Amino acid sequence: MSVTIGVLARADLVEAGPALRELLAWLAEQGAAALLDTRTAALVPGVRAEVEEAKEVAARADALVVLGGDGTLLGVSHLVARQGVPVLGVNFGSLGFLTEIALSELLPALEGVLAGRYEYDERRMLHAVVRRDAQALRSEDVLNDVVITKAALSRIIELDVFVDGLFVSAFRADGLIVSSPTGSTAYNLAAGGPILHPTLPAVVLTPICPHMLTNRPLVVNEASTVEVRLHPDRDVDVHVTFDGQFGCPLTPSDAVVVTRSSRSLRLVRAPTRDFFAVLRTKLKWGESTTGRR
Repeated sequence: MSVTIGVLARADLVEAGPALRELLAWLAEQGAAALLDTRTAALVPGVRAEVEEAKEVAARADALVVLGGDGTLLGVSHLVARQGVPVLGVNFGSLGFLTEIALSELLPALEGVLAGRYEYDERRMLHAVVRRDAQALRSEDVLNDVVITKAALSRIIELDVFVDGLFVSAFRADGLIVSSPTGSTAYNLAAGGPILHPTLPAVVLTPICPHMLTNRPLVVNEASTVEVRLHPDRDVDVHVTFDGQFGCPLTPSDAVVVTRSSRSLRLVRAPTRDFFAVLRTKLKWGESTTGRR
């Protein structure tokens, strides 16, 4: 039975053309079928391959190759509804936290996937529900984070945070990040939050520019229910975003409820690199900060 490999690339990644042609030729040699989304196919005109919309590619493929950056892979994560589909994130440029496989490592990593011998992490996802007057307005699964934040010209917002129904604190800040361990190296890290190992069963709550310096990030169990309520008496422009990919405005008295999702993403590890090696490379740990004379 033929294996189908879905290939999705960032739409403007013109420089991926040669790599895509090499990948498609290699897959043909292995007897594997290639399935491209429409935007990826546009990067390799004239190449014969089956083409579908991105959502259909994610639904049909036995494994997915994603070429681009972490943002590209985040977008794809919202399309993968089936459990256990291996996803190979290939970075074009500097090493990514999610797209940690270098282009030179792609074929060896994919060879391991085809043979059923590969290392991976099941990256836990979060489930967010926006509630208004006890009605669910919108729900999304996220790989990285749920962010409640004020608009550019809004005043500081006030948020009441509850964990498993217990009041934690009222935050006066520019916003709040509810992050998975995978997302701890994204917006959470930039906002001063802790780095969590991606396999930890935890969720981190990180205020954005809190008005009080005593408001610090808080790590809770992933089985917890986190509820963030807007103060009804604060007339400010507030939005919630999901993985930085899309979102919606919130009104006073709205609440955002975050729990663990039933979904996870099977992210294939780079064959020559572990999580700590990625941290050292991305964050330049161990490098001298003083110039040589």
